[in-house]
Amino acid sequence: MALEIERKFLVLDDSYKHEAFSKSHIRQGYICSERGRTVRIRIRDNQAYITIKGPSLDGGLSRYEFEQEIPLADAEKLMTLCESGQIDKFRWLVKSGDHTFEVDEFFGDNEGLVMAEVELSSPDEQPIIPHFIGKEVTGDRRYYNSQLRRNPYRLWKE
Repeated sequence: MALEIERKFLVLDDSYKHEAFSKSHIRQGYICSERGRTVRIRIRDNQAYITIKGPSLDGGLSRYEFEQEIPLADAEKLMTLCESGQIDKFRWLVKSGDHTFEVDEFFGDNEGLVMAEVELSSPDEQPIIPHFIGKEVTGDRRYYNSQLRRNPYRLWKE
């Protein structure tokens, strides 16, 4: 199992769209989204994956993750077994130095939320932060996709 180390940020504006080298559509559901463990089905364009994640460590900076590609038809069937509420988003990939920022533009119940993640090889690694990046939200559970499914962005109060 791999250790996923990532930081999350809010995005200030849509300038990332002009800098992106890739854009894909992601739809995902959760078979299990209990605290400390999630099992997710993700369909990204025409590919599908099952992902199992363990509890967050280091204040939300890292956690264990297992991901396996699965047949698209199986993923479509597994989506029917998922808990209510799905995540629907575009993912834009933007290079910044040696890192790639994944910018997620949410739709549906999470419309208006735009968030970026960057994966790191160690917790103390310092990526070059692009100009469109705002407040860091690493470890803030409200911004976990599994939580956005339960408590969508459109229901948040300022």
